[in-house]
Amino acid sequence: MSRRKTRPARPAAPAPAVTDASPCPCGLEAAYGACCGRFHAGPATAPTAALLMRSRYSAFVVRDEPYLLRTWAPQTRPADVDFDPGMRWAGLDIEETGDGTAFHQQGTVTFRARFTHDGVPGELHERSRFARHEGAWVYVDGDFLD
Repeated sequence: MSRRKTRPARPAAPAPAVTDASPCPCGLEAAYGACCGRFHAGPATAPTAALLMRSRYSAFVVRDEPYLLRTWAPQTRPADVDFDPGMRWAGLDIEETGDGTAFHQQGTVTFRARFTHDGVPGELHERSRFARHEGAWVYVDGDFLD
């Protein structure tokens, strides 16, 4: 989910209403506030690359630009995040993880993120790379699959 800005930004539509008690958008069986919301609010950081991937997906759902930028590797971080007002994220499936635990400095997460764009369904399939930066996991970049 590393969309780079290639056109002038359109005003973002309001983010979907997600409260601390709502089911977490990442798909884990926990409320948003106890799951990804605790990372978005800080100062807690995701302890694994897979949890960072889930929290970043949820940040795209709720349009939390500060969190996305904070968890993006400095060498690949864009100036801002272009939230397409026609995009609605609909679900996340983690297919595979490689390394990315407390014992690693790098990791990968392969996932499928379902969405609708202006009402048309689609799917993003990506293998994302993560690394530790100043002790915390950050998103580096990814390769689109399929």
